[in-house]
Amino acid sequence: MGLKYIVTLFVCLFGMAACRQEGKNSSASVPNAWYRNSIVYNLDVDIFKDSDGDGIGDFKGLTQKLPYLDTLGVDVIWLSPFQPTPDKDDGYDVSDYYGIDPRLGTMADFEAFISASKKHNIKIIMDMVLNHTSIEHPWYQMARADSSGKYRNRYVWSKKKPKDFDKGMVFEGFQSETWSYDEVAHRYYFHRFYDFQPDLNYQNKEVQQEAIKVLRYWSAKGIKGFRLDAVPFIIDVPESGAANPAKMFGVLDSIVSGAKSIDRQTLLLGEANVAPKENLDYFGEKGNRLQMMFNFYVNQYLFYSMAEGKTETLIDALNDTRQKPLPSQWAYFLRNHDEIDLGRLSKSQRNKVYEKFGPELNMQLYNRGIRRRLAPMLHHMEQIKMAYSILYSLPGMPVIRSGEEIGMGDDLTLAERLSVRTPMQWDSTKNAGFSTAKKTFRPVISMGDYAYQKVNVAAELKDHQSLLNFIKKLIAIRKSIPEIGTSDWQILKLKNDAILAIEYQTPSGKIITVHNFGNKAAEVEIPITGAEKVLVGNQKSIKNGKIKIPAYGQLWLKK
Repeated sequence: MGLKYIVTLFVCLFGMAACRQEGKNSSASVPNAWYRNSIVYNLDVDIFKDSDGDGIGDFKGLTQKLPYLDTLGVDVIWLSPFQPTPDKDDGYDVSDYYGIDPRLGTMADFEAFISASKKHNIKIIMDMVLNHTSIEHPWYQMARADSSGKYRNRYVWSKKKPKDFDKGMVFEGFQSETWSYDEVAHRYYFHRFYDFQPDLNYQNKEVQQEAIKVLRYWSAKGIKGFRLDAVPFIIDVPESGAANPAKMFGVLDSIVSGAKSIDRQTLLLGEANVAPKENLDYFGEKGNRLQMMFNFYVNQYLFYSMAEGKTETLIDALNDTRQKPLPSQWAYFLRNHDEIDLGRLSKSQRNKVYEKFGPELNMQLYNRGIRRRLAPMLHHMEQIKMAYSILYSLPGMPVIRSGEEIGMGDDLTLAERLSVRTPMQWDSTKNAGFSTAKKTFRPVISMGDYAYQKVNVAAELKDHQSLLNFIKKLIAIRKSIPEIGTSDWQILKLKNDAILAIEYQTPSGKIITVHNFGNKAAEVEIPITGAEKVLVGNQKSIKNGKIKIPAYGQLWLKK
């Protein structure tokens, strides 16, 4: 056997081992990026805290509440849109990419907030709506009047009404078309969302450059990342049809590169509710596109598993989304500011979730989702705590929505997704301590089991058994074991399909998390010695290598 053959064989074997190592997503190779284990808290400035008594939250009020978020354990605040807007879609209809909605304060107020957040070591990321603008945006007003085409080409137009004009709507039941006629332009314009939100044309290089300019502007202001809204729609080619539109991933490459041109550590967190087979297209082969995406796929099967009391489909979803480039990371969540999207479940699975968590038509939305907060959906406090225990034990970055940490309710009298966007409940004083105004711009929940007199921050801080204190504990534990966000993991095979057990292999030992999705106590055998440290749960649950776990019980162990 010649030396050349031996060297070649060694190189091949080494290469195979490296490939296997990358496939396992080994912790030894995972980059130490700031976002990988951050605790993220999403909020709307206008419903968080009003500082001047006009009934609308503002940046000064938010700044006042930074100590609360700090003690909660928050590392990152994700701000919902705060730029100028006609506010027909709760700020997602932006009319000026470079300003601050005057209802929320001034640029000086924003800059003071950024400065104060740094003192609390809290990073700020912002929602960035690049797919569309408001119909009142100056760009659109120039585009509709510009027959020469220079500005008109910033949006998507058609001389004739496309055959699939009534396909591809995002808001089913509230939209009737995606192509609408403009009386000034004498053309049909494309809009994935409402007709007052025309889509920008990213086939136009000038639009791409404008998007990058906007990202660079806010990065220079101190923003550390962007939650990119509706990423698949940014890179769609509308003319290629609504059913299976062509994608311009080169546009995504340009946007990501441009966003990082001021700060290489800038985070791009994508809202891309796509099938698992498409994930790599958005992450990039080497993790060179979006560093993070929300794991909508796991979220949907998590709710189905909670509805069914069985974990098989959730386990499949976790495994289906396991593979990703090493620099990339998943963002996991329970509830966000939108509906719970169940669109990837089968019809029978979706109906099961509806039956359990949203049985009334008024609780459902867009023929695919549920517009309720978590607490009134689950109602059972132990199941709520189990859900949050799962969230903070999943192999990614946990994201929580404001008010969820105290178990706030929803207001189903409000339109569409506004039901879960009610003012924060700080205490039992007038308007829940949110505002001193006679009337708030959106009503505070003041009736029923979730009224602010019963559910508020001040009361729960005093109650050691409250949901708020439970979540504070979970966050502290999660931050003490960052290996969850970087380590190899496996789902343990058990004989009880109501139990989910995940084992993390870390340099310092094993971490095992166990959750009972069933409404009955269960006993399972797990490879443990009994000497493990209990981080969450009860030490008495462990005996002779077996774990007795109550209905909706949770147990975190560290070897």
